[in-house]
This record gives sequence, C-alpha cells and structure tokens, in this order.
Amino acid sequence: MAQILVRNLDDEVVKKLKDRAKKNGRSLQAEAKNMLEQELSSQKVDMETARRMCEEIREQLKGRKFPDTVELIREDRDR
Repeated sequence: MAQILVRNLDDEVVKKLKDRAKKNGRSLQAEAKNMLEQELSSQKVDMETARRMCEEIREQLKGRKFPDTVELIREDRDR
C-alpha cells in the first residue's frame, strides 16, 4: 500500500484532527486515512447534473398544491 506525507499543516488543523480522532476512537493516522477515503469515495455531482436533477424534481412536482407553511407554523406556535 502507498504512503503519503503531508508537511506544514497548520497547528489548529492538527489539533482538530487529533480531537476528531479521539472522539471517533481512532489514531491520528487512521482518522486522516478515513477522512481521505470518505471524501474520495463520496459521489460528487457536477453543476450541470445538479441542475438537471433539480429540473426533474420540479417537473415531478409540477401542478401539485402545497400548503402555506407560514400559516402552518403560526398555527403550531399558537397552540
């Protein structure tokens, strides 16, 4: 397996990473490895795809009537 070395990290970044590792019960190295793996394995959507998805959702919801949320919130607060 390959290894990497990251130099010149800000002290505050290292502190936050150590705190996060401790909270998750991992070593500093294991936490950094997990963060990198999670970030790189998560599916990213480019802007054009996001716009297309939004348009598809709008099309699916087209013509539906939705309640006025202001009235619902006020009703809930008045209880």
